[in-house]
Amino acid sequence: MAPRASWKGYLKLSLVSCPVRLYPATSASERISFNQLHKKTHNRINMKPVDPELGLVERSDLVRGYEYEDKQYIIIDDADLDAVRIESNHTMNIEAFVDEGEVDVIYQDSPYYLAPDGAMAEETFAVLREAMRKSGKLAIARLVLSSRERVVTIGARENGMFVCTLRNPNEVRGTTEYFGNIPDAKPDAEMLQLA
Repeated sequence: MAPRASWKGYLKLSLVSCPVRLYPATSASERISFNQLHKKTHNRINMKPVDPELGLVERSDLVRGYEYEDKQYIIIDDADLDAVRIESNHTMNIEAFVDEGEVDVIYQDSPYYLAPDGAMAEETFAVLREAMRKSGKLAIARLVLSSRERVVTIGARENGMFVCTLRNPNEVRGTTEYFGNIPDAKPDAEMLQLA
């Protein structure tokens, strides 16, 4: 049985659209996680909010803050967040197509499965899927997930499609600080043969 859809809406290309459902392709419940315990008692540790000046504080006294300079904060409340919240129109708008190998894997974030939502959507869904499969293309689209607009790739996978959210370029670090000191030496041909 498929898990519950995390998003329902329409896959849209120009004037053609079909209802679809988006399902997480990974499961967090399969991960192993640990709790922090006291060494001797094995009691679980509670993390309590502590102010450096006041000591222990109540959670009801906590607010959100964005640090714009060292120790300088702008306080953000729920009304501020509501004012900038993006409303979903429940549409995954296809904006472009690219070759399958054109999107650098470093930008790939979270994978999903995309399926038609009902029998009426199956034919349109299949036409879009097979067109992408035959052409070796991925669709680039935008949708709103969890009040955040995301750019995604969409591609054919078996009888359905896959969707992968993409990281924004400002979220990916440049390579110079990691690879800048590595010499651009070409290995010996014999060594390459051994590899």
